[in-house]
Amino acid sequence: MIGIIDYGMGNLRSVQKAIEYLGGRACISSDQRELDGCEKLILPGVGSFAAGMKNLNDTGLASYIVRRTQDTPLLGICLGMQFLLQESEEDGVNAGLGLIGGRVVRFTEGKIPHIGWNSVEEMRSPLFAGIPSGTEFYFVHSYYADMTDEFTIGKTEYYRVYASAVGRGNVYGVQFHPEKSGAAGLQLLRNYMQL
Repeated sequence: MIGIIDYGMGNLRSVQKAIEYLGGRACISSDQRELDGCEKLILPGVGSFAAGMKNLNDTGLASYIVRRTQDTPLLGICLGMQFLLQESEEDGVNAGLGLIGGRVVRFTEGKIPHIGWNSVEEMRSPLFAGIPSGTEFYFVHSYYADMTDEFTIGKTEYYRVYASAVGRGNVYGVQFHPEKSGAAGLQLLRNYMQL
């Protein structure tokens, strides 16, 4: 069972439907006892970093996630990926979960938000097994991960090259939406299910 963490923001049902399409089982929950029964977790997200982190902190899910990732795989999607980092400059400086080094900053060039299909290069993770470098995924975001290469497992160029996929131990994050990215996105979710 995969637990999709519900903190009041995000496209939870579309992620659940993608997992179920692949033959997996997924529950949407904010109940820590229910999530305890899941062998993997997904942290989706759409919206504001500050509002999302406030919800995670207010519900106790932030500390729960940090504790669970000691022995449980976690996949952050879009805003959920950004939460994994140390801080974000969206709506002032706000602390993230601090699971991966880096900060979230706003694009200063191009049309914002960055919406549409874009390629991911320099993939280096089992998350991308069977997916060729340069494969396109679907993005919607105004902020990006500013970080070193140490925890970067995929890169994308939108006026600048940035980390569009991150990983450290059993914690993974992707800036794009695999559940909206067709066959390649489904392959990535299948890979996560098989980790």
